[in-house]
Amino acid sequence: QVQLVESGGGSVPSGGSLRLSCAASRYTYVNYYLGWFRPAPGKEREGVAAIGHTSGPKYAESVKGRFTISQDHAKDTLYLQMNNLTPEDTAMYYCAAGPSSLVDTLLPSRVNYWGQGTQVTVSS
Repeated sequence: QVQLVESGGGSVPSGGSLRLSCAASRYTYVNYYLGWFRPAPGKEREGVAAIGHTSGPKYAESVKGRFTISQDHAKDTLYLQMNNLTPEDTAMYYCAAGPSSLVDTLLPSRVNYWGQGTQVTVSS
């Protein structure tokens, strides 16, 4: 079973930056994409960014140009660099693993594994 452990959350002022990390174990990058999700108004969770072994990074419109997802295969670690943060980015961020064929969808309903979450708080 894939295990995902997030770290790197915290509190920053508006305009600040944070880098989230997700250590993945028992994970096969060919079979799964890795991504980041957060709760959204009217939804349980929304996809923020994802990356798969056959496709480039995918981003939600709200974070394009500000967030960068990357992966270190040697360390089995996923990262999310978040710049120019706003109070609207305040949320619990969850690392997730889903079928590699669905990397473009960012559908939380099709995620197979979730991490426990790391809190990001942005003050105005």
